[in-house]
Amino acid sequence: MADVDQGSVLPSETSPLVLDGLNTTDSNGTDAVNATVAKFVATPEGTALAYGSLVFMALLPIFFGALRSVSCGKSKVAGENGCDYEYRNSSDMPETITGRDAARFPIIASCTLFGLYLFFKIFSQEYINLLLSMYFFVLGILALSHTMSPFMNRIFPANIPIKQYQLLFTQGSGETKEEIVNYEFDTKDMICLVISTVVGVWYVLKKHWIANNLFGLAFALNGVELLHLNNVSTGCILLGGLFVYDVFWVFGTNVMVTVAKSFEAPIKLVFPQDLLEKGLAANQFAMLGLGDIVIPGIFIALLLRFDVSLKKNTRTYFYTSFLAYIFGLGLTIWVMHTFKHAQPALLYLVPACIGFPVVVALLKGELTEMFRYEEVSPEDAAVKEETTESTEAEKKDK
Repeated sequence: MADVDQGSVLPSETSPLVLDGLNTTDSNGTDAVNATVAKFVATPEGTALAYGSLVFMALLPIFFGALRSVSCGKSKVAGENGCDYEYRNSSDMPETITGRDAARFPIIASCTLFGLYLFFKIFSQEYINLLLSMYFFVLGILALSHTMSPFMNRIFPANIPIKQYQLLFTQGSGETKEEIVNYEFDTKDMICLVISTVVGVWYVLKKHWIANNLFGLAFALNGVELLHLNNVSTGCILLGGLFVYDVFWVFGTNVMVTVAKSFEAPIKLVFPQDLLEKGLAANQFAMLGLGDIVIPGIFIALLLRFDVSLKKNTRTYFYTSFLAYIFGLGLTIWVMHTFKHAQPALLYLVPACIGFPVVVALLKGELTEMFRYEEVSPEDAAVKEETTESTEAEKKDK
């Protein structure tokens, strides 16, 4: 099989599963040899290790992100619903995706992809990637810090005092004062930020694949945890639209391939196929785009919350969709390995992740109940609660 350079993934919401490609690279993502040089051939052991590691890493953010979306999705106070930490800042609160958002998502993603394609055609690739590195450096630090927060809460020594901090930036004064930035954090958050910054500096300076994966896993877990579909129908619209999007841009044009080769950012998980030969200095990477993790992952997380709403103390739909994801990703790898061509993973993941739970719901007679399940955003829930309280107060007055 041919190999792919480290940048060969789509820099937006979805990407093909790229475990093969065109050029070999060094650990910094620069071309090591051109296509005229003999192609690297991975050993069966190295290939199996790379594929298995990618599948395992893809499952981690889906599983733990889904669990965190249940335990903390509606909690603003630490300790509620078994939550180990609190959403003190609006940026950490879950964001609900509606049907309208889902329908527009593939169009926005396509415009973003094509815009990046034009940028890389017109402007210098070096300067664009420098700006992107700085952008993802900041985002990666925040994402990794938020991911580490529950773990830090568990291991932080109880005898060390915790100090509270607040970063507040306002505009105007008096009654016209408006908050621009209001970020609250404490000592534990500071430690998480310091550790995350060290990883960020490591990534910017070395572009090492381990640092890349730490940021990538953090992005994926935060996406599964904080992006909430409001119902199953919205999930079907989103996955269906991105199914078409992924297939079109992978098989229909060279836009995705061109952008993928030019884009350097931790928006994919990578694992070297020559790890057994070269150790941590390995440079022949198999990779998986984060979109192939987050997009099915938020649908799987929704089904877990639906399981919880049934109050039957079972996780039937979650485990079904989770196993369906493993099946779909395994099928993607098999097809790619058989036909020696990079594959859009959503081509296989979408039918599996939607089809398996729907069949189970049909067999259990819960299909109608599944599609009637509805979630609301925290803001809408608060408005609804205030309206209900006002109505009850009016009834009491009467």
